[in-house]
Amino acid sequence: MTKPGEGSDFYRMNGAGEMLTFSAADFEDFLEPRPDLPPSLEPELTRVVRLLVENRWPFRLHATYDESISRFIDVFEAVNREVPFDGLRWFFDHAETVTEWNLDRIKALGGGIAVQHRMAYQGEYFVARYGAEAAAHTPPITKMLSKGIAVGAGTDATRVASYNPWVSLYWMAAGKTVGGMPLYPEANCLDRVEALRRYTTGSAWFSGEETKKGAIAPGQLADLAVLSADYFSVPDEEIKGIESLLTVVDGKIVYAAGEFSSFCPPALPVLPDWSPVSTYGGYHRQLPNADTAKGGQGHAFLGLLAGLSCAGTMWGAGCDCFVF
Repeated sequence: MTKPGEGSDFYRMNGAGEMLTFSAADFEDFLEPRPDLPPSLEPELTRVVRLLVENRWPFRLHATYDESISRFIDVFEAVNREVPFDGLRWFFDHAETVTEWNLDRIKALGGGIAVQHRMAYQGEYFVARYGAEAAAHTPPITKMLSKGIAVGAGTDATRVASYNPWVSLYWMAAGKTVGGMPLYPEANCLDRVEALRRYTTGSAWFSGEETKKGAIAPGQLADLAVLSADYFSVPDEEIKGIESLLTVVDGKIVYAAGEFSSFCPPALPVLPDWSPVSTYGGYHRQLPNADTAKGGQGHAFLGLLAGLSCAGTMWGAGCDCFVF
């Protein structure tokens, strides 16, 4: 039997989730009405959460809607009265429509929130169903941060969004969908430095590794990428086109392209072998005459892992909700 903390710096057990019980699963298809979760949610989730807390297992729970989050926190607060959380790491994934009242409850229980860029792909559908005003703070990332809640960022790849972190960073900084529709006022957008922090130091909190991961600093893991453009200075629309030209993990070059191609190790095999990735290569290839994010920007160094092999195939997608 494994336990939290077992494994290596590359692959380790962090805890339980994100689906702890089927009765607590509120799906995120904004083309459909919000699901009403069954009455069995509370007793089933209580048994699971109590077991996890008693055994000091960190946990995460999928939670899209505030209505669901209210019921989940009711369970957490009841368990906490019997078996104190006492600093145990736990968090919600997604939390698009969480309210300020529930943010305060999350903070009081020491929880965090992992946000993903599902609204970048479903923003138009959300607006059509719930309106632009509701979408303007979905999710309320700046409010979460102002309350001191731990917030990590990711992609929720590959079922409801792309694994490409640059699309997610574009969404947080520019506040737009991939189709270009503005979602958020400036007050709910993050500046580029803060958006990057959510992907690096922010996400390291969720595995209890904030002193080991998230920054290029003495004593921390020295994984880094050389980028095709300067993330901090390119126009917003060009953030989505940034790629890694050189990726170093555990002191080894695992990916190289462009002027660094000579350092490229053999490509990992594409699995499954019928995947179209082996045919078209990479996340996205623009037409030769299309605007790109590579012209004359130099190279930027960031502590992020690349997502493609040297042959353009996917490499190390990692967790399906956020990147550490």
